[in-house]
Amino acid sequence: MDDLSILALSFVMMFAVLSQGPKLSNAARIITIINDCKETIWPAVTPGNSFNGGGFVLKPGESKVFNAPVGWSGRIWGRTGCKFDQNGIGKCQTGACGSSLQCSAGGEPPATLAEFTLAALDFYDVSLVDGFNIPIAVKPLHGTGNCSIAGCDSDLRKSCPKELSVKISNGKTIACKSACEAFDTDEYCCRGVYGNPTTCRPTYYSRTFKSACPTAYSYAYDDPTSIFTCSGTDYVITFCSPRSQPVCTYHNNKLICSGSIKLSSFLGTWCSLMLVIMSLLVNLRNIL
Repeated sequence: MDDLSILALSFVMMFAVLSQGPKLSNAARIITIINDCKETIWPAVTPGNSFNGGGFVLKPGESKVFNAPVGWSGRIWGRTGCKFDQNGIGKCQTGACGSSLQCSAGGEPPATLAEFTLAALDFYDVSLVDGFNIPIAVKPLHGTGNCSIAGCDSDLRKSCPKELSVKISNGKTIACKSACEAFDTDEYCCRGVYGNPTTCRPTYYSRTFKSACPTAYSYAYDDPTSIFTCSGTDYVITFCSPRSQPVCTYHNNKLICSGSIKLSSFLGTWCSLMLVIMSLLVNLRNIL
């Protein structure tokens, strides 16, 4: 191969390196669900065909990994204080979906919800519209776009107004109702004449929720600061952990952690580019 051919090949290699970058993916999303609470929880998912039938148990520190197909649209939440027999029949103090471990219906409020619509561009949020029972954070990994962390990592049970509190016999608050559930008025439920974004406005209670959890839905029309988008991403859903806590998951048989993806990708591309440029300079010197 002559010098000019080598030079031309070097230019082609450099173009190939520069053209590499994040690519949108229509592959299944890897969803990792982690229990960082000090108590056992029973996560629930609807529709749950890709999630162990829609319900399972996680002891403190345990996690499970699932593949959710593009096109899946559903909810994930945590149940607390559950007792199930060997046939998966029982009841929960919060978030129950009937009497079954595996859910085929939505959770009974109050329950903190993580909501997803998976497509070429994913939409996701954490909602307190149905009240609060346990902290949740949704953390996207190695995606492109906004890809912000959604969630409510504050424990609203500790600061729940007494008129919204759900207590058990020992007086412990186990959940915090929405104002809609507690008072059942059109204003709090955004219905009737309040059933649109113009007339349904934040209330004292929704502002209390929003102040504690600024990246979660606090009422039905709280869209601008509460719904997020991301492309080609995997998700880690954590119960009872700070939004800033680093998380990891496996993607293409590699351990991927939050905060490291963009840097490692950049360094890999930079090193490849430097090798090509060095080769180009050597070839130019030989020609000249």
